[in-house]
Amino acid sequence: MVGRGQERKKSYKSGMLVVYIVVLLLFGVVMFGGRTLRAKDNDYRLREEALKEQIAQQHAVTETLKQYDEYAHTKKYIEEVAREKLGLVYPDEIIFKAIEE
Repeated sequence: MVGRGQERKKSYKSGMLVVYIVVLLLFGVVMFGGRTLRAKDNDYRLREEALKEQIAQQHAVTETLKQYDEYAHTKKYIEEVAREKLGLVYPDEIIFKAIEE
């Protein structure tokens, strides 16, 4: 006959086996989750670098536009546009045009 002590040993061993299996499963899940998180982290870092580069480019464009805006409000720019687009000249200015043959 199987004694009470042997039943407890069997029960203890099977209980420990279940605990080991659960621990191994948890370890596997944590490892897989960690790997997934590292991959996402890498993707986010690459995306962050790309966005930082775009921000720098946009700052450069903004600076260029500011400089052009400042230039567009100068007398020199207004004179250039009046001459090129409208063909205007100063009243005391003499214009020579070439004769086309």
